[in-house]
Amino acid sequence: MSEYERYVVKRPLSAAGCAGAQGLDATRRTYLCEELVPGVGHCLEMTWVHPDDQPGRLAVERIHDFDQAILCIGMDWHRPQELGATVEFYLGRQCVVFNTTTLVYIPRGTPYGPLTWREFERPYLELSLVFGSGEAGPGRMTGPACAGEVLAGAPELAAAAPPPCGPDFEQYVIRSPLREAGPTYVEGRQNPTMTYLSRVQIPQVNNYLEFGWIWDVPRPPIPKMRHDDFDEIVVHIGSDPERPGALGGVLEFGIGDELLELDATHCAFIPRLLDHGPLAWREVTRPHIEMAIMIGAGTLEEGWRNSFFDAPDGARRGPK
Repeated sequence: MSEYERYVVKRPLSAAGCAGAQGLDATRRTYLCEELVPGVGHCLEMTWVHPDDQPGRLAVERIHDFDQAILCIGMDWHRPQELGATVEFYLGRQCVVFNTTTLVYIPRGTPYGPLTWREFERPYLELSLVFGSGEAGPGRMTGPACAGEVLAGAPELAAAAPPPCGPDFEQYVIRSPLREAGPTYVEGRQNPTMTYLSRVQIPQVNNYLEFGWIWDVPRPPIPKMRHDDFDEIVVHIGSDPERPGALGGVLEFGIGDELLELDATHCAFIPRLLDHGPLAWREVTRPHIEMAIMIGAGTLEEGWRNSFFDAPDGARRGPK
């Protein structure tokens, strides 16, 4: 493995998720953690959620000692904000319901779960991020069920749930994105992209997450950049639930002084001050997602200030 290739995870750790759970892929894929990238200090996992004949219920309440975000992503690139399912999720013991691509931000110490799928139309992707801890794990369980226990159609659990334990937790649920990142138009990709986490949306947040779909070779490619103050996580996600490791294209990704060729779903950790880019696609065979997560920056301007090297005079510029 080369000097900079160690920052790119193409082969995730796979672990049994909720075996036998209705609607859940049995495999939880960890694309970022201390074991994969020593010193990273964060954790990123993905799980495909599949349709089932009957809605299921994940009967577990958990608490993390670190801030967390769960992003449920609809995987139809023609309709990127449609989830393809209706989800009932308990946050702070308050029930929230959504049927769009949605991010749920979970402040440290906040109970979350159980979860019910009311309706299914098509598979969607669940991406989980833990900020400030590189240890993969489910958190402390506080509910009546043990890890992995699933009950199908169990309304008695909702009736027996304790009352909400804090403020209106709807403030932590982002059902509709900001459209601010990137230029107005780039051939072959969604622009502006969709911002689902920022300080603008949730005032206490100091991380930024945006993503967009790529359906053809983007022109122009993404230029070389460097972030002086913040670490970045870049994720490229294939859209085939039957082949989750396949990206659906071939990407040349510059990191440091190396040019890496990638054709698999992957996660890249970019430490601050490390040059990266350009990002240029050689081919696109199936639509896929490009996601950027800026750690410690709550706004687009903070995260990408003076990052890009493509100004006409060779100087660096901020986001367009």
